[in-house]
Amino acid sequence: MSDFKTNEYANLIGGKDFEPKEENPMIGFRGASRYYNDLYKQGFKLECDAIRKVRDEMGLTNVKVMIPFCRTIGEGNKVIAVMKRYGLEQGVNNLEVYVMAEIPSNVILAEKFAAVFDGFSIGSNDLTQLTLGIDRDSAIISDLFSEQNEAAKDMIATMIRKAKAAGVKIGLCGQAPSDFPEFASFLVEQGIDSISFNPDALLKGIENIKKAESLLMVKTAF
Repeated sequence: MSDFKTNEYANLIGGKDFEPKEENPMIGFRGASRYYNDLYKQGFKLECDAIRKVRDEMGLTNVKVMIPFCRTIGEGNKVIAVMKRYGLEQGVNNLEVYVMAEIPSNVILAEKFAAVFDGFSIGSNDLTQLTLGIDRDSAIISDLFSEQNEAAKDMIATMIRKAKAAGVKIGLCGQAPSDFPEFASFLVEQGIDSISFNPDALLKGIENIKKAESLLMVKTAF
């Protein structure tokens, strides 16, 4: 589902007529918080209509729904309820609803989020910025941003461990696994289920994963 920020919507034609002005859109009115709000819920209905058409009319039932930037358990329940009103009911026609794990609260309360959603996808960019307190839109401190920071990697490892303990799937979407082979190795060692890549990085990413899996097999053997 959509995860535009207010400034991004405002930059679209006519967007300024509808979007509130925020001092820090990166941690403002975005993701799940929009879906049940009067300012956007009709827009969310269109998103649900599109997913319903793809799954129910076109027959592409392998399509899952991913909810971004879901801050609380209550917010997750609200979104699930709104989706149901718009004809997308979790579990019906094998519909799975995943949530992005990109906020520290998602990691801290992973077991409770796992009771609401069917799986996780780690958003490493947002999780890193919120763990380190870095605004990714700020060029002045951009040099401090790193998904390989020890604190960020600890959050990712904890999220994978908790998802595994809860018995739900967990993946990661971010650029780091394709840019840094050691990061792919780290994810493989943690037991992640899947990793997403940009098209131009797919082959390099697969190569990095294969190397990481081979090294892990050698370590396990000894």
